[in-house]
Amino acid sequence: MRRFEGKNVLVTGGSTGIGRATAIRFADEGANVAINYYASETEAEITLEEARKTCSIIRGKGCGEMLVQGDVAHEEDVKRIFREVLGAWGRLDILVNNAGVQIASPAHETDMDAYDRVLAVNLRGAFLCAREAVRHFLDRGGGGVVLNTTSVHETIPKPYYAPYVASKAGLAALSRTLALEYAGQGIRVNTVAPGAIATPMNREWMDDPARRAEVEKHIPVGRAGLPEEVAAVFAFLASDEAAYITGQTLYVDGGLTLYPDFRVPWSSGS
Repeated sequence: MRRFEGKNVLVTGGSTGIGRATAIRFADEGANVAINYYASETEAEITLEEARKTCSIIRGKGCGEMLVQGDVAHEEDVKRIFREVLGAWGRLDILVNNAGVQIASPAHETDMDAYDRVLAVNLRGAFLCAREAVRHFLDRGGGGVVLNTTSVHETIPKPYYAPYVASKAGLAALSRTLALEYAGQGIRVNTVAPGAIATPMNREWMDDPARRAEVEKHIPVGRAGLPEEVAAVFAFLASDEAAYITGQTLYVDGGLTLYPDFRVPWSSGS
């Protein structure tokens, strides 16, 4: 399937995990993919090569893959990222705001520098990128797509991760607001909310059998998700098949948001 042949896509935080899988998925479907990374150029190069490989298999030649370094928390970096992408391709069709960080700490011990960094990347950065994308979409006409990565923790509390939860809940609200504001200009904005996904960010519990079992027992389908399963949802929401969907969150969580503790009745409720 080549739903994105001739389309240009920017994936922030595309060097590893969900970002890598998403960049590769778009390349697999024929898109030109700009892969943003902050610090890990080596990881970003691996993503780039995988995207080139999969696109070569499909087309018999490469697409238009490129790397763009930058910290999305910084306005000037974001403006430069868009200048580089638009300078190379002339247009952008799809933005995937995937860059994100999380820092664990009890709320009463959380350092404000850590709090500000999480909000700066996860919320401010997503806004800055969305703003630049929307400006471009409005200038060229014809609409466009913005997809934001939140988390099941946009709705589920997560002790020791107060800044992360605040950033994801804020991003969900921001996404709905942008969707409403620009729907009349053909710009769609949606959110993908992953649950427990097997990514490097979660390696600490994934590599510990006991801790992994503890996590997975709370997931109704009984396992952690794969980055490729999240990438498939991004691809759907970016496609014309989702042309009538905007302002929505799609949870990719194996049922984690279904109050799984109630699988076994323990309260009569009322």
